[in-house]
Amino acid sequence: MLHEALRGIKVLDLSRILAGPWCTQNLADLGAQVIKIEHPERGDDTRGWGPPDLRAADGAASMSAYFMACNRGKQSVALDFSSAAGAERVRELAADADILVENYKAGGLRKYGLDYAALSEINPRLIYLSITGYGQTGPMAAKPGYDYVFQGMGGLMSYTGQPDGMPGAGPLRTGVAVVDLMTGMYATSAVLAALHQRDRTGRGMPLDICLLDVAVALNANQGANYLVSGVSPHRTGNAHPNCAPYEVFACADGHLILAIGNDGQFARFCEVVAHPEWSRDDRYATNSARLVNMDSLRPLIADALGGAEWRRWTDAFDAAGVPWGPIHTLEEVFAHPQVRHRGLVQTVRHPVLGELRLVRNPLLAGTPREALGAAPPLLGEHTHAVLAGRNTN
Repeated sequence: MLHEALRGIKVLDLSRILAGPWCTQNLADLGAQVIKIEHPERGDDTRGWGPPDLRAADGAASMSAYFMACNRGKQSVALDFSSAAGAERVRELAADADILVENYKAGGLRKYGLDYAALSEINPRLIYLSITGYGQTGPMAAKPGYDYVFQGMGGLMSYTGQPDGMPGAGPLRTGVAVVDLMTGMYATSAVLAALHQRDRTGRGMPLDICLLDVAVALNANQGANYLVSGVSPHRTGNAHPNCAPYEVFACADGHLILAIGNDGQFARFCEVVAHPEWSRDDRYATNSARLVNMDSLRPLIADALGGAEWRRWTDAFDAAGVPWGPIHTLEEVFAHPQVRHRGLVQTVRHPVLGELRLVRNPLLAGTPREALGAAPPLLGEHTHAVLAGRNTN
């Protein structure tokens, strides 16, 4: 089972906020021992990113929901490595670690003797992952940055949002820190590849993952569209730049997402809404033609769908094989029968905070639920055990 794939791997986690912790939570979910080093007084910044917070029954301890989202399965050790004694304890932990993850400014750990050059002398097998805003080199390497900055700088916000002239027009960020999350996923892949390479070479290596690189890569087909055409994409609201109709439409009692990916699906859609002539019209018969003529097709579809409740259409779309989707609140998401069947809500018990509900890692589909991760830790919860050499996982 994948939840034991990294059993025996020791990870020293000096990262904070989201990108680094998302990576190390993946490693913990895959069975690694993850030791999270936190400042004894402040801890990870996200411990204070509430409400909402989960509180113990007696009110003596609490944990923010944000921190819970990305720190499952870790051991918290309270150490101040800005002191000589604290830095030495971190070096002792790094001496037999397999992976170290940090997200300080480029070169920021050098003054404590905790940079790759220093630690690789102690442990040549160490894989040292640095996550920064702009990378380890270049004219902006020393500058810090948060996800929001890179959603704008990397281009994502330039084509996300309602187009000019529409209500609410203007650039728009995504509802979650998507650059941080994708950086954590790219970092996870890099670490796993470095572990595989170490099996062949016997040596670790430094890894340089930065949010700017990820933000640029995240443009995906939009980036490719620009590189091919030389034209920067513009904001199209909920419409897709390469497929049509592929957007949100209103029904009499709500909204649905129509996701037509080819001409056959469009023809079946036209049959369902009793307008088969659309699929024979040269303006709409092919995806390329629909993209060009969507301004005239959109109101036709809106009129057809708007006269009935969405359930009438969705049942018919299912029967005809027309792709569609609902727009759920999170209450509806977690109550959905398919989400429940997939076991995406994981319940774990913390010795102080009691029962916690978390979202299960999609990597672990098929893993027995009772085998899934430990609760996120309180600040310094495992300090004495870890420094005494005990693995509490």
